[in-house]
Parts: sequence; structure tokens; C-alpha cells
Amino acid sequence: MGKISIVGLGPGDYSLISQGALDILQSSKRIYLRTEKHPIVDKLKETIQYTSLDYFYNSEENFESVYNKISEYIIELAKEGDLVYAVPGHPRVAEKTVSTIEQIAREKGIEVESIASMSFVDAMFNYLEVDPADGFKLIDAFEIENSYIDTNTSMIITQIYDPFIASNIKLKLMEYYDYDQQVCIVNGAGVKNLESKKYVPLHELDRSGNLFDYLSSLYIPKSTKKMYNTVNDLENIMSTLRGPNGCEWDKKQTHESLKKYVIEEAYELCQAIDNDDIDEIIEELGDVLLQVIFHCQIGQDQGFFDLKEVVNGICKKLIHRHPHVFENIDIDMDKFERTWEELKQEEKGESSVTDGLKRIPKYLPALIKAEKIQHKAALVGFDWDDINDVFKKIQEEYKELLDECEVGNIKYIKEELGDLLFSIVNLARFLQVNPEEALNCTNQKFINRFEFIEQSAINLHKKIEDMTLEEMDKLWELAKINKL
Repeated sequence: MGKISIVGLGPGDYSLISQGALDILQSSKRIYLRTEKHPIVDKLKETIQYTSLDYFYNSEENFESVYNKISEYIIELAKEGDLVYAVPGHPRVAEKTVSTIEQIAREKGIEVESIASMSFVDAMFNYLEVDPADGFKLIDAFEIENSYIDTNTSMIITQIYDPFIASNIKLKLMEYYDYDQQVCIVNGAGVKNLESKKYVPLHELDRSGNLFDYLSSLYIPKSTKKMYNTVNDLENIMSTLRGPNGCEWDKKQTHESLKKYVIEEAYELCQAIDNDDIDEIIEELGDVLLQVIFHCQIGQDQGFFDLKEVVNGICKKLIHRHPHVFENIDIDMDKFERTWEELKQEEKGESSVTDGLKRIPKYLPALIKAEKIQHKAALVGFDWDDINDVFKKIQEEYKELLDECEVGNIKYIKEELGDLLFSIVNLARFLQVNPEEALNCTNQKFINRFEFIEQSAINLHKKIEDMTLEEMDKLWELAKINKL
């Protein structure tokens, strides 16, 4: 096995490559350049011979594949003896192939040495006359979708090769920055006679006239406008509210005291969805999220749990309940609900279907709980085969209710009424109608028709309390005619 010497070529100007890098390049016979698209290469040609690996960029579909193939190729070449692998800038700065080569080399017992030169980051800060001591973040343009954007620190984005990439960068950054945030397009940092910089508002980043090539990067100063757009922002605010100088009301809340708000916010979100009001949905989702963060902050204050544990738990649960997605296990999608229930039973350590029925929260509205009970029972085959049997059951329960009403037995009237309601929920399930939504529709219909009666009474200069039932019933029928 040969030794791999990884050499940094500096940001582009010949004066910025290190003497150590020059020495090893000029004393080696097996030299491979990740790319010869680098300003220093024309000068190096005078004293060295090399092989360019640019052809990998034409043969692979994406940059990740290019970098993996180059890394594997260098490892294979090392089996034949010592070699030099040269990359732009500093080997440790934004060079994916270097970390990949080093990882594979460690596994195979191949020696690797790194010889540094100035990085393009150093050249950029020097050219921009900016002190990086306050901190900055370096992001590859091709990985920005999975990167955390911190507006509280300056940022450099590399590899903005063309206007198309610049456009994608702009769209991503506008999720975090104000549209007129000043950004700086930097070309050829560290290369004399090629250096240029242009400050533009973020929304103009991809405008024609802005030049991008393989030496282009973007510098974004720390934002002067605070953008609240991450869960971390909400966590920090809630931590402040419950902190020593926070709000007395927030500080005294408990899981128990907040229970009702979780339910209220969930119902308000449902109403926003029914209203098909996007702004309202956004607001109500925020209120629901606040409840989650509030409970997590209480858990953290008490030393029991925090948001990380909550997120970890739901992630594990989703992965476990979707083995066909995350483990490539074949399952019958026609029986997916049954499989889902079995996986839940496994998670909960339940040994029977009844255990699952008992797990249904007692605080659920009765109609929703009845539907869930019936659905779980149906998954194991305890269900009617024909909807006509459901209608017969309703008739049977209705007759039993009438019988108890004639006797006047309050205890059994309540029981039979419950049986009748349970049977009607079963019918709703067969009809694939949400019973809670159906009843709410009727509730609203009643309110609309009653409003019509009351308004009609006002128009007749009457008080609704003084009207006879017969008069109100006529108005009720008129409301029906008017499709209320």
C-alpha cells in the first residue's frame, strides 16, 4: 500500500499556496487533481505533470456520486504506490472527498498525510475586510436543504456555480431572512485580478447581471432583523417566560392546568380547517405547537423530559410502525390498519385486544370513543357483514328504549339510550361518515334555523318567548324550504 498525500492548492493565487504543498507537488511523479479548473493550475503546469479527475463530473449524475467515485478511485490508486491528491483551497475546508478518503483509508490501513495551504475562507474574509472572530457558518450550496440556517451569525455558502443554483439558494434563504437582507456575491477571492464583490438585496440574488462560476461564493452578514422561524426560537421564548424574570402566569402552569387548552386548541384548528382559512390554520397550528413546547418546558424544568425526548419518541414510533418504508418489509397494504394495531400492541406490551380497548382515552368525546372501540373490534373480525344487520340492530335498540320508557325505569332508559347511540355510531362507521362531524353539522343547522325563527319574530315585532310552538314550527318549516 502506498501513502496518500493530500495537498491544498490555496484559494487561487500562486502566492497563497504553501511552500510545503509546492515542495511535495514538485517532488512527486503520481499527482492527481480533483479538478484543473483552478487559477493556479496554469502556473503549476510549468513544473509538474498531473492527471485531472474532471471527467468524473461528466460521468456521474450528482456531486455526491462524483465525490464518492473520486475517493474510491484514489484509494485504488494507492494500492500501486505513493501518490499526491491535490484539491482547491485547504484540504479541511469544504472538501468532501478528503474526509471520505481518510475514512476509507483508516479502514484499509492506508497512510494519509494532509499538507495545507490558505483556504478560500481566509481569502474571503481578508478580501471583505471582515473579522471572523464573532463566528460564522460554512455551508455547501448542494447541502443547504439539510442545513440549519442561523441568522444570528454570518454565513458563507460555497459552490454557487451558476444562476440556477443561486436561485435555489435565494428561495431557501428567504424562508429565514427578510427579502431585502444584504448579501455579498464574491468571485475569485484570493486571486489577484479576478477578485470581485457585489452587495445586493437577497431578493435580487439571481437577477441577470450577477455573475456566477466555479469560484463564486456568497457571504451573508449576521441579520439585523430577528426572524422567528424555528422550533428552537419558540423553545427559547418559552424558557424565558418560565424563567426567573418571566411571566408569573406561565411559571405557575402545570401539565394538569394546561390540559383543557390542548383540547381547545385542537378543536380551534379543526374549525380553521373546516373554514378552509389558511391564515387561520397557520395561527391555530402555532397555538397547538405552543402547547407541545409548553409541556416540554415544564418537563424540562422538573427534570423529567424535554423536547428532544419527545421528538425521539415519535420518530422511533413512526419508523417502527412503517417497516415497509424503513426496513423494506413487504406488508399487505389492504391490512395495514391491522398491522398498525399489532405494532402498537407490541410497543405497549399488550397481550390482548381488550388491552387496546382499555387504552382508548376516557376524555375522548363519547361518539369518537365509540367509533374507535368498534373499529378496533372490527379489525379482528368482530363486526357485521351486512349493513342491513346494522339497521336491524338500531331498530332493536330503539324498540328496547321505547319499552323502558313505557315502564319509566330511569336506570334502564339511560342504558338503552346509550345502546341506541352506540348502534347509530356503528351505522356511521359503515357509511364511512364521521359521527362527530355529522352531529356537529346538525348542531350548526339547528342554530341557523333557530336564528331564522328568532329574526322572523323580530321582523314581526314579536318576542320569540311570546310565540306559540305552532307559529315557531311554521317558521322552522320555512327555514327548511330556504335550505337553512
